[in-house]
Amino acid sequence: MAMKIRLARGGSKKRPFYRVVAADSRMPRDGRFIEKLGTYNPLLPKDSEERVKLDMERVQYWLDQGAQPTDRVARFLEASGTLPKADRNNPKKGEPGKKAKERAEEKAAKAADAAEAPAED
Repeated sequence: MAMKIRLARGGSKKRPFYRVVAADSRMPRDGRFIEKLGTYNPLLPKDSEERVKLDMERVQYWLDQGAQPTDRVARFLEASGTLPKADRNNPKKGEPGKKAKERAEEKAAKAADAAEAPAED
């Protein structure tokens, strides 16, 4: 049985609330799970203690049993120090778009012109 540690969505429309669960990977996202391991409330501020709550003993048990965390859960576990930090590389994501590059070039050109103008006076 392929086990996953993943999020199961709860909460009402536009008010998400997630349970962190250990589930068979073949089960639906919000369907049957084996054990609830914690909660995640994305509406709370990032520095709030209540935002992510995990039962670390049970999470470690499921990791030892071979359960694979999803990407979001892996980030929670990295933040808590349970998993080593994974290298992620998406160089295109951090790069500005074409329009933003054009605006930056125009701004740089204006700044260069402004720097030269007072020097001539």
